[in-house]
This record gives sequence, C-alpha cells and structure tokens, in this order.
Amino acid sequence: MASRASVAVLSIAALGVAGGGWYYCRHRAEPAANSAGQNAKGGQAANSAPVPVTLGSATRGDFKIFIEGLGNVQALNNVTVRTRVDGQITKVAFTEGQIVKEGDLLAQIDPGPFQSLLDQAKAKQTQDEALLANAKLDLQRYSKLGTEDFATRQQIDTQQSSVAQATAQVASDKAAVDNAQIQLGYTTIKAPLTGRVGFRLVDQGNIVNASSQSGIVSIQQTQPISVVFATPEADVTRVNRAMSAGKLPVTALSADKSETLSTGELTTINNEVDVASGTIRLKATFANADDALWPGLSVVVRLLVGTDNNALLVPSDAIQHGPAGLYVYVVDDQNIAHVKPVKVSRSDDTNTVVTDGLQGGERVVVGGQYRVVDGGPVSVNTASAGAAATQPEN
Repeated sequence: MASRASVAVLSIAALGVAGGGWYYCRHRAEPAANSAGQNAKGGQAANSAPVPVTLGSATRGDFKIFIEGLGNVQALNNVTVRTRVDGQITKVAFTEGQIVKEGDLLAQIDPGPFQSLLDQAKAKQTQDEALLANAKLDLQRYSKLGTEDFATRQQIDTQQSSVAQATAQVASDKAAVDNAQIQLGYTTIKAPLTGRVGFRLVDQGNIVNASSQSGIVSIQQTQPISVVFATPEADVTRVNRAMSAGKLPVTALSADKSETLSTGELTTINNEVDVASGTIRLKATFANADDALWPGLSVVVRLLVGTDNNALLVPSDAIQHGPAGLYVYVVDDQNIAHVKPVKVSRSDDTNTVVTDGLQGGERVVVGGQYRVVDGGPVSVNTASAGAAATQPEN
C-alpha cells in the first residue's frame, strides 16, 4: 500500500510540473506572436527605430546628353624621315624625344660626291653655252654671205640646225645642273613638319641608301593631336544632326574616367559603318598644349550631342528597381519615407531624368535604402546632398 501511495504522489507531481511548463511557454510566446503581428501591419515595428539615410533632391535643370566611347590617341601627322640619296651620315643634329620645327636640320649626308657632280654639270653647261655662242656667230656670218651670194642656202640651213642643236644641249645641261643641285640639297635632311621626334634609327657614320625602308627617325605631330573612337551605329543620325547645328565639344578622359585629360571638338565622321561591329568611327582634334594626350594612349571620349533643358533630375543613386518597375523613396516633412513609382528617360553616373512620378523639390533617399520600408521613419544624415549632383562639364 505504501508503494502505491508513493507512485500516486509522484504522478500527481509530474502532472503539475508539466502543466506549469505549458502555462509558462504559452504566456511567454504570446508577446512574441503579438510583436510579429505588429510587424506585418504597416511596418509598426520599423516606426520605433528611424533608419539613418542620406538624402538628395529632385530639382529642375539642364541634362547634357553625352555619347561615350573608348578611343585611341593618334598623331595628327606621322612621318618617317628617310634619305633620298645614298651616302654616309656625317652629322645627326637632333636629340631623341625633342620637339623640332619644320625646316630644322635633322641629319647631314656627306655632300662631297654630289658637289662634284654639280660642278661637272655646270662645267658642261658652260662648255655648251660657248659652242652655242659660236654657232650663232657662224649663222650670222653665213646669213650675211648669203645676201651677197657667197654662201648657199644649204650652208645657211645647216648652220641654223647647228644653232638649234647647241641650244637644246644647253637646255639639257641646265636640267642636269638643276638635278645635281637637287641631289646635293637632299644631303641636308630637314624636318618636314613640326613635331616630336622618336628614337634615332641610324647613327652617325653609317651608310644610308634611298632604297632603305627603315628611315632615320620618325616625327609625330602632337600639337594638335587626334583621338579616334567608335560609337554604336544607332548614334549616327544624332551625331550628324548635332554636327549640322555647330561644333561639338569633346572631352578626353583617362581610361578609368578619374581624370579629365583634354578638351577639343569633333572633326570627322567616317564615311561608312563597320558592318562587323555595328559601329561608326569618329575623329576628334585636341590642341594638346600640355601634352596630356600621347600617341597610342587609350582614353574614354565623351561627346556632347545635345541638352535636355529644364529636366527633372534626381541623383542616379536614388533610383531603385522593384518587381513593379522603378521607384524612389520620398521623405516627407515628418521624416517618413514613402515609395513613389517613377519613369525615367535618360541617365548617367550622376543624374537621372525623371519623366513621371515626381513634381520637383522632393527629398529622395540616395543612401541607406536597403533598410527603409514604405511608411517607416528615417533619420537624415548630416552629409545629405541638398540637390541633384552636377553633371560633368564638357
């Protein structure tokens, strides 16, 4: 009997403990369930903790329409200086990398052999001029004798022929002298244009030949300088229309767009579209007075083709993508965030043009959106922008 009573007491105690545990768990779970229900009703839980955000503004302004493309810097003119006569180089008059002007001496070829040929040509011309003078005197004598019947007509005609032959020979000698003078002039090699010389391709003392393709030095005209870049064929009509209205400014940026290198203008559109790539090549010219652009350098080219005047601009960071489309968070006077669906037309790294959804003057969230909920409170960071960021100048 005692053992049965003990078992009964233990059973009752166990039921009491189990019931107490069920009651404790039930009443502890009720606040959590109520809290979860509040989170599902209009973001009430979020209202208790404002989300720190950075703000910008929807403002009216001019949106510049740019076309960007990857370009390559090219010298406006590139010349490989070669000799036009054979001979030994006796002097190299330039320093590698220096700027030379048109007409500056670059190199000198031994002029001795060419001077000798010129002297020979001049001597031959002098000799034949003397023969011509004598032939003309003989013709005068024969003509005078012919009037007195002391010379026949045949003698006079023969002498006239001799004068004509001597005249032609003198003319040939003059051409030979001119040619020899030109050949002698080729021994002095001068810069054909103003530009920067490259590495020296031949040293003093070497024999050079007119048939050689290696040349003496290359000269690249870098002031001004050109940049050739490509843009999609869809832009051809817009570029042509913009060019017909006036000059188009162009900006050359470093490959990472971190630095503006130079500004210039569009000068040429290629006469055909590259069918393989679907692009059109364009050429811009830059003064390049500071040598910021160097032949062969890769740059990003930004071409201004128009301006969207009085557009509604918001910082591009404010535009969010959702299942229903694009939207922004607009913050009211009570620092409550509201979702506003928007439509946009153009965008760049700085600003986006909004065509529908905003009126202008609204404060929009540009940083911290990942924690913001519709209807939830926000706290504004002191670093918030007061307006849409300014587009880069061209």
